[in-house]
Amino acid sequence: MRCKATQFMNAERSIHGEANSRVAKQRNSLHLGVSMLADLHIHSVYSDGSYSPDEICRRAASRGIGLISITDHDTLAGMEAKRTCAEKYGLSYLSGWEVSAYEGRVKVHVLGYGCKMGAAYETFVKERAEASFLRAKDSVEKFQKIGVPVTLDEVLAERSSPDLPVHTMHIARAANRYLGIFQGEVYERYLAPRKPANSNIGRPSPYQAIDCIHAAGGIAVIAHPGRITLDFDERERLLISLFKHGADGIESTYPTHTEKDVAYFRALAQKYAILETGGSDTHYEDGVRAIGSPQFSPSRDLLEKLSIL
Repeated sequence: MRCKATQFMNAERSIHGEANSRVAKQRNSLHLGVSMLADLHIHSVYSDGSYSPDEICRRAASRGIGLISITDHDTLAGMEAKRTCAEKYGLSYLSGWEVSAYEGRVKVHVLGYGCKMGAAYETFVKERAEASFLRAKDSVEKFQKIGVPVTLDEVLAERSSPDLPVHTMHIARAANRYLGIFQGEVYERYLAPRKPANSNIGRPSPYQAIDCIHAAGGIAVIAHPGRITLDFDERERLLISLFKHGADGIESTYPTHTEKDVAYFRALAQKYAILETGGSDTHYEDGVRAIGSPQFSPSRDLLEKLSIL
């Protein structure tokens, strides 16, 4: 038994030693100017994703990704567990979250990187969690009015922990038992803005999200700007307003962004001297979304601002 225990401990040391060696090599490569692949927008079971942090990190490492951020909606929950999993697989890790912000009825999410769980964060998250229950209740009642008999208990059961806020995809998954369509279709047909079961109760504005992220010591990045459902000129005015308010960056590389989109958002970033990020926004891999896709290599400037270098 003692021999087997010793072998197990030696194996564990070997695994962690190899992982630490990979991280050191990645950082040395960056100092030498060699690019690193990164995915700075992934969701886990701590919000509305399907994979554990361990599974996310395993998949990322198998694809040659060197840096990840698991950016769950409206929470930094599990931050240390996520970092431990990343280290296990030899990945550099950046703490992150995604604030589900809206400008009126338009989705304008904001990613926060490098935040700390202080008073500003705790107050903001408490308010958001309370509002999430009110939204869920409102959406359930709207579903029931149109003949979909989903219950609030069914929605709450979709969370991986009772301590977590309720997300739109939790509602979609619960309602889907009665609708029998893809989760994404449930959202698009029923829960998207101006759809019959949509609720916008207690949503923060992107300006409030930026302020909270900064108060928590983080960097605020406008997520998937190509998905902001405004016409071109209105969207540009909003983005410029957010940059002037203090947004630090924009997610230019994103699965649904075309080459033209990427070039446009990159030009905006350069014009307003803000950072560029990229991520897959993977909740689960379905042939359309996959961890590490599209490929994104962070600039040296971004890595320095994020304290990776």
